[in-house]
Order: sequence, then structure tokens, then C-alpha cells
Amino acid sequence: MRSPYCFLWLVALPLAAQVSVLTYQYDLSRDGVNSSETMLTPANVNSTHFGKLFAVGVDGYIYAQPLYLPNVGIAGGVHNVVFVTTENDSVYAFDADSPQMLWQTNFLNPANGVTAVPAADVNCDQIEPQIGITGTPVIDPSSGTIYVVAMTEENGSFVHRLHALDVTTGAERPGSPVVIQASSPGTGDRTGDTDTLVPGNYKERLGLLLLNGVVYLGMSAHCDLGMYHGWLLGYDATTLKQVVVYNVTPNGSMAGLWQGGAAPAVDSSGNMYIVSANGTFDANSGGPDLGESYIKLSTSNGISASDYFTPYNYATLDTDDLDTGSAGVVLLGDEAGSAAHPHLMAGAGKEGSVYLLDRYHLGHWQAGSDSQIVQSIPKAIGSQYGSPAYFNQTVYFCGAGDNLRAFPIANAAFGSPSLSLFVYGFPGCVPTISADGTANAVLWTLDATPALRAYSAANIGTELYHSSQNDARDSLQSYVKFSLPMVANGKVYAGTQTALVVYGLLTPPLTIVNAATGTAGAAAPGSLIEITGINLAAANASAAGFPLPWTLGGASVTINGVAAPLLFAGAMQINAQVPLAASPANVNVTVMNGNDVVGTGALNIQSVAPGLFTISGQAAVVNQDGSVNSSAQPAAAGSFISAYLTGLGAVTNPVAPGAAVPSNPLSTVMGIVTATMGGQALQVLFAGLAPGFAGLYQVNLVVPQLAAGNYTLQISVNGVAGNSAPVSIQ
Repeated sequence: MRSPYCFLWLVALPLAAQVSVLTYQYDLSRDGVNSSETMLTPANVNSTHFGKLFAVGVDGYIYAQPLYLPNVGIAGGVHNVVFVTTENDSVYAFDADSPQMLWQTNFLNPANGVTAVPAADVNCDQIEPQIGITGTPVIDPSSGTIYVVAMTEENGSFVHRLHALDVTTGAERPGSPVVIQASSPGTGDRTGDTDTLVPGNYKERLGLLLLNGVVYLGMSAHCDLGMYHGWLLGYDATTLKQVVVYNVTPNGSMAGLWQGGAAPAVDSSGNMYIVSANGTFDANSGGPDLGESYIKLSTSNGISASDYFTPYNYATLDTDDLDTGSAGVVLLGDEAGSAAHPHLMAGAGKEGSVYLLDRYHLGHWQAGSDSQIVQSIPKAIGSQYGSPAYFNQTVYFCGAGDNLRAFPIANAAFGSPSLSLFVYGFPGCVPTISADGTANAVLWTLDATPALRAYSAANIGTELYHSSQNDARDSLQSYVKFSLPMVANGKVYAGTQTALVVYGLLTPPLTIVNAATGTAGAAAPGSLIEITGINLAAANASAAGFPLPWTLGGASVTINGVAAPLLFAGAMQINAQVPLAASPANVNVTVMNGNDVVGTGALNIQSVAPGLFTISGQAAVVNQDGSVNSSAQPAAAGSFISAYLTGLGAVTNPVAPGAAVPSNPLSTVMGIVTATMGGQALQVLFAGLAPGFAGLYQVNLVVPQLAAGNYTLQISVNGVAGNSAPVSIQ
């Protein structure tokens, strides 16, 4: 009998849909959208079904957005991991589904005079009560590295370092850390301005960017004090050698890069977009200084400013501390544009004017008005910090002292916005959106009351949820300005002054499907099923062999009170075998994580429920020569093939639950098995349990005399047809 082991992954791997959150606001467009969220919907995000799951304490304020990496081999197991940084110069890796710390790395050594920087020591309380790690890190999943910038005070001296840490241990990578230094040519326009980065004058505020093997970071001043510039610096991601130095005002001063913590945006051609704050502007007269400007940077050969937009009233913005650079930009999809302006971006600063810009023609500067750009709406919102979000031809702004506003956009023009009822105090909010593709979109915010809030993205006029609705259970307890929630795989992560607080569905329903077809509701005794939910297991674990265990990763499953053998268990998915003793009926499925019931669901047991496994859309079939059938490896007419299924029902020589099927004697299907391919009936040579596995059936068939091509295979038992899938014939 042909071995089924090439198909084990079909039933034993975790869901491929689990999302990674590797950077600020999910992707390089900074649109603030996780479009792979299947669990949280406008229907279940409410105070009855949604709330605080747990919180884990940290040693300082969390300004940076949490990041998320699923299925990491770490701390002796496999975990979904959330990464958090603090102003006490700590990096944490927590289990994303339970209050378990996996590792902590701290860059301080008080005994040797190395501490975080008290806000008083830089005469600025913009970041408080101390300065350590402020900018959102970035993760390279290919190397398993998280990049972090930390500031320390060392016996009275200030130091910034770029660290590259192993995501599984928190240990420094070879060559890490490196001290951040910079200088650039320029004349300067202030006494004592040397065009050199003086560490005590700066904080690293931008979210980090990883682009084409370079890690970028941005520097700004403390409360516009001292002599400073806006610096964008790039480091080789492998060696940490500095490879990019860009000074926004080489012949002037100021123009810090902070953007309320937003990271630079990047388009599909690798162009980078940043926004500078108060500072010298002389580009309109041929100079290099780009204070108060939206700047496009080419990265094709080093880095250089290739285009810019500066508001007509930049001098007033500069004088009145209404810098454009208080927020980053969001790149819009081409569906928002027009034939004349297909590639758009949007932004706003402290003045609250909304700018819609053509990324290929930013518009430079003109006197008297901003009529040269695609659209300008003066003072349309409160002061903007962080970045707006974009989803489904709508741009969401959340200014200080203002409502959350949703601006529809079509044909490169903003329409009138809809508003939330709640008015956000300082500093407004940074909206983030979860959705399943374009469906079930939920918009999330944090505010200073403090609270986590949720709206239907399609209707922000009505709140779905806010954490003070059930304050005793769901309280956020504290808030960090400019911070934003992160949504991943059914949970919302919010950083506070003392903890990472995790929200999710309180009693999530289980989804139970045929492991081969993904069809919900029906299974046969002994067949393989897939169960999905939230918090199903304490850790990801796969069965090490046969017989299959009754518990994996702390999880167990019962079907009408009878234990089910497990192939795989994870926080969001379990693969199990229906007990062979199960009788046809509607039954209850219960999942326990340790001693806690974490989900229940319904399953209809039928005498047969055939499901044909597939691989990349093709039927899971092995050719006579042992190769896996595909268009590149078709079966010969007249040869025999082996197809792999589940749910074909009762067999002779039944096998104990979870036990591997022996090759002698064979276990043959007792029902009548038939098959067709391309409308022709096939000769069935064998139909029974696949030796060496549990719950997997094998049907051996003779390939009919057909012309070369792909033909649909369908297998039935007792007249009940399974799903169909193509087989390639040569």
C-alpha cells in the first residue's frame, strides 16, 4: 500500500491565515489595516462577548506599538509572540495568548551608572517620565531579528544605540549593538551648529523601517531645545554598519523627524515619504533645507530628496509651532485616485489642515495658497498626531479636541466626513482597522479617558464597544499619549503606563469543519476534523507519533463526552479524530485548555461524510511511480493512482482510536465506494484506511484512457458524494 506520509501536513499544520505584525501600522503604506482578521467582527465586538482577557505587567511606559509573530519556536515550545518595549529600556517577548513572559532583555546597568534618561535631564516632558525605547521596533522574520533603538544616560553622558536581537531569546546578534552617531556637510545658520548629532539633544521617535536590507531610524529634538537637525539614518541590517545619513536641513537647523511616532511610508517603487517639523525651509530658492515639508526620498542610489510639498504658510506654521511633522502620511490605494492623479497620499499636522497629495507630483511650494496640490482642506480637523488610517476608499483622521472623522474619497477628491459622537481630547488618537478582506471592518482607538474604543469602520457614528462599559472587568487603567492598539488573530493589544492589556472574545464560538473539505457541520466516526477558535491551547504542539495523544499543548477535546485523539493543538486551531464509537447524531464538542472550558460547538455525525484532500487546488493523489500528482507530474492513462480522503465510514478490522492503521490485515471500507473522473466511472482497486496513519483513507483507482489534461475526480460512498478536485493526466 502506498505511504500517506506526504500528506500529513494537510491535517496537522496550523492555520496559514495567522497574520504577522512586523512594523508600525501593519505595512509600508502605513494604512493601519490588518485585513486578515477573521474572528473579530462588528457583530461580536460588544460588551457582552468582548472584553479584557488578561494583562501582563511591564517596567515602564509603552509608547511603541506592540508587534506580533506567530508560531515561534521559543522557550522550549511553539508560541504566538507579542513584542513590547518600554521607556525603561526593556524589550519583552510575551506569549500572545496567555499571561506568560517568554523573555525580557534590559539595556540598563544602574550599578555602573547606566540608566534610562529622566525627562528632567533633557528639560522636556514630551516623553515621560523617562526616555528609553520610544520608536516602534521592526522585525525581520527571515532572520528572526527585532531591531530596537534605545537611549541611555551613562554617568552623565547620553547614548543612543541600535540593537539587533534574536526574537527567540532576546540575545544580541553578532555586531550588535552599535552607537548611533552622525555628521553631514553643511554651513549651518546658528552659532555653534556643527551639523553633528549631539546625543543629548535628540530622541529617536520615528517607527523603525526595514527596507531592502537597511534599517532606518529618525531623530528629533527634545521640545525643540538646543541645536539640532532632522536626521534619517540607515544601517545595514546584517552588519549594522551605517550606510545612510540624510540631514533635512544641512544648511539650516531644526526640522526634526518625529511624526507622532509614525514610521516612514514606502511605495511599491521603494520611494520613502517622511514629514519634517518646524525648521529652515529654502528649497523654493534652490537651497537644500526642507523644514515644514512632506518629503519624497529616492532610495535607488543611496538616499536623496526627489520631490517635496511645503504649505504656502510654512513661515506661520514655523513661528506658531504648528509643525506639519506632528504626524506621518498614509499611502492610498489607486482605487481612490483619478486618471490624472492615480497615486495619492494623505496627511495633516498640528494646524489641522488636511492635504491630499499626488505622490508623483507633490507640488513643491507656491505663494498665497496650496492650489497646486490635489486637494487642501484648511483646518478640517484637530491637531493630528501619529498617522491617519485608510480603508475601503475612506481616510480616517482623529485630531486632538475633535471627533474621529471618516472622509470618503473617490476620483481623487475628499467628500464630507462622517463623525464619531465621542470627542477625543489631547492628543486625539491613532486609528487602526481590522477586517476580513474588505468585510467585517472594525476601527479601534485608544484615548486618554482612558479607554479602548471600537466602531464599525462603515459607521463610526455608533460605537460598538468601549472598555468603560464594563469598567470593573475591562478597565484600561492608564494611557500613554500617541499610543495605538494592535490587532492580531482575534486579540487587541494595548500598551499602557504599567502593562500590556489584551482584549478579545470572552466566549468565542468554535468552528468545526471536515479537515479535507473545510465544510462545516458534518463528520463521520473516525474521520478527521479541524476546530478553530481562540485560546484553545496553552502552546502549539503536534503529535509526536502514534497512538495520537488525548492532550496536546494543554488542550483536550471531547465529543459528546468522549475524548478525541489530537494531531495538532494551537491557540487558534486543533486537528482531531472523531471517536470511532460516535453514533450518527447531533453532538456537542467541548475544548478545554487545562481545566478551563474555552469553547463549545455542534457537530453532525453521519455514517459517512467523504472529504477528498487537496494540494494547491489539485486532488491529493499519488501516481503509480510514487510522485505527487500535479500538472508537472501527471498520471499515465491506464496506470493506478492513490487518492487520500477522510470520512468514508465503517471498515473491516477496525482500529483503536488514534492508533496507526496496520498494513496487515488491511482495514477495508464496508460501504460501496465509487469514483468518476471527467464523467467516466473508474475501477476501484482498494478503498480502506491508509496504513501507518489514523483517520486517513486511501482509494486506489485505475486511470481511464483519456487525452492529456486535467479531469475532475469525485469519490462517493453509499451514494454520498464528496467534494471534487482535478487530477492531471498525460
